[in-house]
Amino acid sequence: MDPFAFPPLAALLNAAYGALVGLSTLLEPLAGASAAALAVVLVTLLVRAALIPVGISQARAEQTRARLAPRLRELQRRHKKNPERLQKETLALYRDEKTSPFAGMLPVLAQAPVIGILYTLFIRPVISGQPNDLLAHDLFGAPLGQSLVSAVFGGTVTPATGLVFAALLAVMIATAEVTRRVFRPVPVEGDTSPLNSPTMLRVVSALHYLTAVFAIFVPLAAAIYLTVTVVWTLAQRIILRRRYPLPVATRA
Repeated sequence: MDPFAFPPLAALLNAAYGALVGLSTLLEPLAGASAAALAVVLVTLLVRAALIPVGISQARAEQTRARLAPRLRELQRRHKKNPERLQKETLALYRDEKTSPFAGMLPVLAQAPVIGILYTLFIRPVISGQPNDLLAHDLFGAPLGQSLVSAVFGGTVTPATGLVFAALLAVMIATAEVTRRVFRPVPVEGDTSPLNSPTMLRVVSALHYLTAVFAIFVPLAAAIYLTVTVVWTLAQRIILRRRYPLPVATRA
């Protein structure tokens, strides 16, 4: 079933298509054939700028969770044999602090529709009954509507496609490595929960590279969005960590 056959979603897709085509047309004198790629970059920057207040809220929530860590460990020790009581006390603690254990997830959730729309815009040959003009655009010769996986397994990969995806993946992997090193999860002394185990901490570190893996399966336009997003996210996290530092006591 096509979710964009549903009238409200179809209208949203058509509006997004019209806006992106219009922006690409405005940028053509500056970017030429890469105008649509530049339009995707600008859209990404606008989305990330709109989410700055959410990023600040996320940084505050992370700071609060770090400050509450000793009290949470005490609750785990005190109620380890009573999971229901532990859950109740944990939620009460977060409620008293006017925060939530799920605070900070909004940036990821808010971007999911944007990625979904971009993905759809660059895989549909027809939108609103008309040929999809966006599929005629490329970035340095690499089609915006083609994914690396489809190009490789479809036998249509070109040097331009390989080089553009290689450059984007290199940026994403380098950003993931810097993020892993700067924001490396540190074992908390005295916390015996599975989430604090060395294996789980290694898994958390490895998650930084998932964006690069995901990028090879989506159209180039969506991969551009992901690349700009991870670079912005790293820069924003560094700035906000300085503004909202974690308590020294939580570090090993």
